[in-house]
Amino acid sequence: MDIATTPHSWAECTALFERRGLPVSSYENLYEEDYDVHTGALSMPGDLDLDELDLYGTGCVVDGDLHVAGAVINVDDGCPALVVLGDLRAAAVYLEGDAKLIVGGSVRVGAFVGNMTDKLVMIHGDLRADVTVLSAGFEPDLIGGTLHGPVVAPAYLDLARDTDPADVLVPEVLRTEADTDSDDLRCFDAPEVHGGRLLRRIEAGLPLTPANAGPA
Repeated sequence: MDIATTPHSWAECTALFERRGLPVSSYENLYEEDYDVHTGALSMPGDLDLDELDLYGTGCVVDGDLHVAGAVINVDDGCPALVVLGDLRAAAVYLEGDAKLIVGGSVRVGAFVGNMTDKLVMIHGDLRADVTVLSAGFEPDLIGGTLHGPVVAPAYLDLARDTDPADVLVPEVLRTEADTDSDDLRCFDAPEVHGGRLLRRIEAGLPLTPANAGPA
């Protein structure tokens, strides 16, 4: 997947981050290497698969808002970092691999899903999602604003809420007694959630919330 970008050295990137007011704590753990920078807002049709980005550097910086018509997806280790200096809007965000996602503004998505990833995920504004599903130890490193919407997560996570998954998720992504393939569950320990079917539904561009569920 190609994005119109210009290679920037690490020094050029940090200077850009400083001009945009991104705290050092957000990017100090990124690889200090070259990054591809897109100047201005970026709108993308379909999905943004972080595992398939064709970049010169070790990550992509969007110097503005990013609007993805489909989902932002990462399932493999070693994917490029994605730094959005404005707001991020997408149908969904699914993070499971070695994700590095930094958003200087707010995030608005239909679904925000994180599962057992060795990640750096920092959102400086609000996280607004019709549903947030957290699993296997995943929590964003920072939500600087407010987390809006229902959260389905194991009780040991700080962001867990008293939410009945059947009330906020479509039946197709809930586990049943017939689900005995542990690999297809993708190590999900979010209550009642079938990880494999959830991912396939996101990849198909289908919502995780019932049709009558309103936006967060």
